[in-house]
Amino acid sequence: MKTYMAHANDVVRKWYVVDASGMALGRLASKVAAILRGKNKPIFTPNVDTGDFVIIVNTDKVVLTGKKLEKKYYRYHTGHIGGLKEIQYKTLMATKSDLAVYEAVKGMLPKNSLGRKMITKLKVYKGAEHNQQAQKPEALNLN
Repeated sequence: MKTYMAHANDVVRKWYVVDASGMALGRLASKVAAILRGKNKPIFTPNVDTGDFVIIVNTDKVVLTGKKLEKKYYRYHTGHIGGLKEIQYKTLMATKSDLAVYEAVKGMLPKNSLGRKMITKLKVYKGAEHNQQAQKPEALNLN
């Protein structure tokens, strides 16, 4: 039996919309990352971007379990000497919850040029409205 290897022109991409309200951040991110990679398709090939587009809405209603709101920090560096910045997730989820979800999904993708291409297929919004109605996305239930 021959192994099927997908090519870039074999891929048919769909658009999915995910309502993130009430979902745990890590579980949401891992399931969305699998869809962005294309692991839910029978034509999955590790070295080809076979994934679909994903729109995440209602990120302001994502929950973190345990004491992560107080103990977990989002860290980034400005590029200047001594420029390490820390933001507590309690503050981050209140102000930039879309950034928290985006970074969680990005961290679960491959750290190479293929992963950088995959993350461009992710659209994240704080509220229930999104700008991709023209693509006619299908509702996806990840629970």
